[in-house]
Amino acid sequence: MAEINPVLLKELRQRFRTGKTAWLLALYLLVIGAFVLGFMYLSWRGSPGIFQPDRSRSLFIMLSVTQLVLLGFVVPGLTAGVISGERERQTLNVLLTTRLTPRQIVWSKLVSSCAFVVLLVTATLPLYSIVFMYGGIAPGQVLGVFGFYLVTIFLFGCIGVACSSFFKRTGVSTVTAYGLAFALAAGTGFLAVFLHEMNRLQARGGISPETWHPAFLAWVVEFLQDINPVFVLMQILLGENGIPTGVNFGLPGWAVYTLVYLAAGVLLQHWSARLLLPGKRRWRNP
Repeated sequence: MAEINPVLLKELRQRFRTGKTAWLLALYLLVIGAFVLGFMYLSWRGSPGIFQPDRSRSLFIMLSVTQLVLLGFVVPGLTAGVISGERERQTLNVLLTTRLTPRQIVWSKLVSSCAFVVLLVTATLPLYSIVFMYGGIAPGQVLGVFGFYLVTIFLFGCIGVACSSFFKRTGVSTVTAYGLAFALAAGTGFLAVFLHEMNRLQARGGISPETWHPAFLAWVVEFLQDINPVFVLMQILLGENGIPTGVNFGLPGWAVYTLVYLAAGVLLQHWSARLLLPGKRRWRNP
């Protein structure tokens, strides 16, 4: 029988057996539930006291976007202190003297944190049952949204672990992780819109043709859209049977999003493990 990673086992027990876990889970569901009930209440204006079933699709979109925003706040906050916290408690050097490799340490920290976030997402399934009760949503769309959440959680978690490995202080690591997550979620979207407007103005003759190459600019805009969580989520929500509309680079948008995020996450984990090696610690920010 294979031996379970002791760090992973310890982190899972510590993460799931504390009273803080129950309170955080209750708060997470309370916030999302409040958005759902508030949306249903506002839908009563047309027919007082009656929720309009044809608004179930709008409810599904609102619920999915709300959960994405909450994940953007929860995941970096949970992972940004997993390594720096050990350093502040002066237990990191002790952990590095065990038989565990740095790669095993960072992956254990990531898996334990992401497992809790997956629990938060799974706990919202009863809220999605409200949407199914009124119909109008394909099961493939719900599966597509939850698959999208898993990929997003993975990269956001890797960003938090990388920041925690690079910076000595948890406060600096947390702020940086939130900044990078915001840049990925909002910065790529704003940049895609800006470049799209530049391309449109160039096509109308408002900008010199030599300023930007139209084909390259269009390629950059498509790529930015494919790695932006909000754009990809809306493609899944507005697609048929959970299949996003549009094909870029010979692949659908969700496939580009998945490949880029998984590759980036693996590279960040590899870099985080190298930062824990004794000969590489000088690369870290003092």
